[in-house]
This record gives sequence, structure tokens and C-alpha cells, in this order.
Amino acid sequence: MPQPRPTDVFADLLLGVLSGQRPVHSMLRHTVGRAYDELAQLAEHGPLRTRGTRPVVRDVGYYVPRPGAVEAFARIGAGDQLRAMAFRLEQSQDLRWRCTAVELGGPRTPYTDDD
Repeated sequence: MPQPRPTDVFADLLLGVLSGQRPVHSMLRHTVGRAYDELAQLAEHGPLRTRGTRPVVRDVGYYVPRPGAVEAFARIGAGDQLRAMAFRLEQSQDLRWRCTAVELGGPRTPYTDDD
């Protein structure tokens, strides 16, 4: 069985955090630089949390600007909602991939526990 691409693995990990299914601290060893702070800020409001349909990664694309660096995007779907997530991965000296930046795009639907 082939190994999953780092872009696919990280799309799933980031989705887990941004949808509230995984704690932010689970990404500590998978992030470097300001990426952890960016992720913590984004996750604070659960931007990919949904009521009903669980969000899934629908598609992942990427660009390799140089060896050891990947800029990726993922389309996140939940029912008829579609969001975009962008992230950058860099390979460290130990050959492990780590996230160095993460951003979200698309319409934001406020989530409250009252609903």
C-alpha cells in the first residue's frame, strides 16, 4: 500500500483541529514557526465546525516552489458548504514534514452552541 502524500496527511490533521475534532496541541510537533499560533487563533472559533454533516477533505492540490517545500490547498466540504484551506509544508533536516503556515478562505458561517 503506498504511503499517503504529506499534503493529504496534513489536510486531514488541520481539518481535525479546525473542526474541533482534535485539540490544537496535537499539532505541536507538526508545526514550526508561527504556524502553531496561526492555527490556534483560527481554531479558537471552530471555523470548520458544522451542525450535522461532518466536514471532509474533498480535494488537495499543491505546488512545489523548491525541493523540501510544498504550498498546498484543500477544499473542505460539509453538506453543500465548501471552504478553502491553504497551508505550507517544509521538510526539516530529520526529513519530517512540518506545517509552517495555514490560512482559511471562503464564506464563514458563525457557529454557536445556542443553535
